[in-house]
Amino acid sequence: MTGTGSSRKETVIIIGAGVIGLSIAWRLAQRGSGVTVFDRGAAGSGATHAAAGMLAANAEAEPGEEALIALNRASQKLWPAFAEEVERHSGLSVELRKEGSLLIALTADDQARLQHHLEFQHSLGLPLEWINAAEARRREPHLTPKMVGAILSPEDHQVENRKLAAALCVTAVKAGAVVHEHAPVERIAINRGRAEGVVVGGTIHRSDIVVLAAGAWSRDIEGLPAEARPPVRPIKGQMIALRMDARAPILRHVVWAPGVYLGPRLDGRLLVGATVEEKGFDASLTAGAQLSLLDAAWRVLPAIEELAIEESWAGFRPGSRDDAPILGNGPVEGLVYATGHYRNGILLAPISAQAITDLIIEGKMDSIVRPFGFERFAPKAAAAE
Repeated sequence: MTGTGSSRKETVIIIGAGVIGLSIAWRLAQRGSGVTVFDRGAAGSGATHAAAGMLAANAEAEPGEEALIALNRASQKLWPAFAEEVERHSGLSVELRKEGSLLIALTADDQARLQHHLEFQHSLGLPLEWINAAEARRREPHLTPKMVGAILSPEDHQVENRKLAAALCVTAVKAGAVVHEHAPVERIAINRGRAEGVVVGGTIHRSDIVVLAAGAWSRDIEGLPAEARPPVRPIKGQMIALRMDARAPILRHVVWAPGVYLGPRLDGRLLVGATVEEKGFDASLTAGAQLSLLDAAWRVLPAIEELAIEESWAGFRPGSRDDAPILGNGPVEGLVYATGHYRNGILLAPISAQAITDLIIEGKMDSIVRPFGFERFAPKAAAAE
């Protein structure tokens, strides 16, 4: 059982310095644990860097994901205080914006689909509402006049994910964590069925607990027996950043439209994303993907045709077998999972950090997090024994 409940503070090694790993490192260090973080690259350079920073607990709510929706909503409610605390401790802004999101219907078919989906979302008490095209264009005058209406999601905000990663790294280090960048973990050291540390550069670094928070790379860390490897794979997403005039941006809300989402930044960047591709760790940018994103963006926001392309990139979302996070203990004693967050890593950072910290220090797991344990992937026969 992870967590002793005693006054002794655990020493913890975290594999991965993305938003999840850094948030956990910060919270553990705040509570007195000795924390060391290792990352294969620069802190925040993986999926955290590639993300769009949307906190979309409501807009993306799907039937069959009720437990995940509850987790997403719980974490979304933590975000204002979480952002304020990160900024206060780091002295850096994370640009939490609260304009909300718009989901655009361009055709009658889009409208029927969105309104059908809205019935499900309302059945869960989610705060979304249908607005007509005139109201949508009052809020965002540059949206296409061809749209037929939109859903307003006033609580689905956004944060500047790259600035968030930088701020979290500062807060973690200030709290006492040690962060090693460009230090890939070669192997998780397991002795007599218990994780006792990691091997980096041929040297073993020992700890009481190892937290696996390596995102899409989590399954590839050596040392784990087959039954303890998390079912996480990379799901490629290509994105584009366009350049608006920061003094007169053509968009302020996050906008979702058929085949695309648009995320405006305070510095004038406009993020256009993102593809969903099963291509392993292929980071190449393709003409077809870039064309499809720009075409879909142009259909909802025609004014983008005058904007310069500033940056294009691909990232790798950590997708689990059921596209939900893996949080908590597993078959190896002393090994804790915090991976598989798929599209919700930024959104779920506050609650993931809280849950893993409580587990390690107090040995407890909140009921809202329990459905996302590693054991749900155990073979049925083994689970029945």
